[in-house]
Amino acid sequence: MRRAGLGEGAPSGNYGNHGYSHSGYSACEEENERLTESLRSKVTAIKSLSIEIGHEVKSQNKLLAEMDSQFDSTTGFLGKTMGKLKILSRGSQTKLLCYMMLFSLFVFFVIYGIIKLR
Repeated sequence: MRRAGLGEGAPSGNYGNHGYSHSGYSACEEENERLTESLRSKVTAIKSLSIEIGHEVKSQNKLLAEMDSQFDSTTGFLGKTMGKLKILSRGSQTKLLCYMMLFSLFVFFVIYGIIKLR
């Protein structure tokens, strides 16, 4: 019976790299490089996407600010109109107010009918 020596069974010439062959080690390095490049491209894509989202948020905030100022001016206009209607209703011109309301309803229904027919 022969006893195996200490060096038998180990691949020859690979004692310095703990049993890894050079081709396996370089394959791992190549795989790591490929994965690193893939990750780098994904990070770049996410960065550009987040920059585009930032630009879109800024433009939407600007649009909302413009809408807010327009709503404020409309609120002021409606407030003045309601004030005039209150003054008109306090006076003896209730008949005129009734005609104005009927005219407004008539115009509303005409516009509604035109929109529905389209």
